[in-house]
Amino acid sequence: MRIALTGEALIDFTASEAGTLAFLGHEGGSPLNTAVACARLGQPTGFLTQLSTDLFGERLMGFLQRNGVDTSFILRSNAPSTLAFVERTPQTNRYAFYTRGSADATWAPEPLPQLPADCRFLHFGSISLLQDPAATRITDLVAANRERCVIVFDPNVRPSLITDMAAYRARVTGWFAMADLVKLSDEDAALLAPGQQVDALATECLKAGARAVIVTRGGDGATLWRTGHEPLTVAAPRVTVVDTIGAGDTFTAGLSVSLLAHSVERPAQLGELGDDAWREVMSFAATAAALNCTREGADPPTLEAVHAALAKAQNTAVAAASWP
Repeated sequence: MRIALTGEALIDFTASEAGTLAFLGHEGGSPLNTAVACARLGQPTGFLTQLSTDLFGERLMGFLQRNGVDTSFILRSNAPSTLAFVERTPQTNRYAFYTRGSADATWAPEPLPQLPADCRFLHFGSISLLQDPAATRITDLVAANRERCVIVFDPNVRPSLITDMAAYRARVTGWFAMADLVKLSDEDAALLAPGQQVDALATECLKAGARAVIVTRGGDGATLWRTGHEPLTVAAPRVTVVDTIGAGDTFTAGLSVSLLAHSVERPAQLGELGDDAWREVMSFAATAAALNCTREGADPPTLEAVHAALAKAQNTAVAAASWP
């Protein structure tokens, strides 16, 4: 296990047509999507959560196993599965979550699980941090693995679940301080720091302790901030977008997979990586996310598909540069 993820696993019921009550169920949850993406991108990946023994929990367990995710750390419970209902709009997606008392929200292992010695990245974030006891135990797990793992934090802010946004913003500052790599969407940034420039929020994350901060902007690409460096931006590949669900999760997975491919295994190495290597890392992540968007639902690509897309883009760029 090179990458470990902890947090929610749920069923996304996606509206088959806007304005109707007809929904189709898909396995989901930001950490689960990211875990599946890491595994499909070729890295040994494990997931730490608690799944229900109900029919949805059985489906989630089977889905993880079919995608090659290590499920040996998953606990089981007769509490219900978390359910989410999603309605697509042209600009974004609207969500309704049913989480109270669910199996993943009541994850409270005692003692904490010990990650394998070869684990190098630990991801946390999303709605799993909104309910105890899971939120507290996730924080404990992250604290126990700081310095030995690269800690990746993706807040994946869901305002419909946050009753006190001011209090939530204060808590996010503490999670920033625990992370080595922070990944935010531009929507996350707008919710966490309304009226504030993204540069200022990135600087706050770095001051809190993060070594690298990346903000994604969908089709407009992504920007990296590091202490002592100018911001670095990469473009997003142009694709025909079918669905954006899971794109951010796939981007986050792509970061960890590509960083490992660049021999980043310790937090300090995030700051040592050069600009060219970071461009490669972010381009890999952006390409993986773009390929996810060409299919309905969260459906991350394989490593071979990403390499093929990158090679095609490189060949196109070379041909364009040599054209008289």
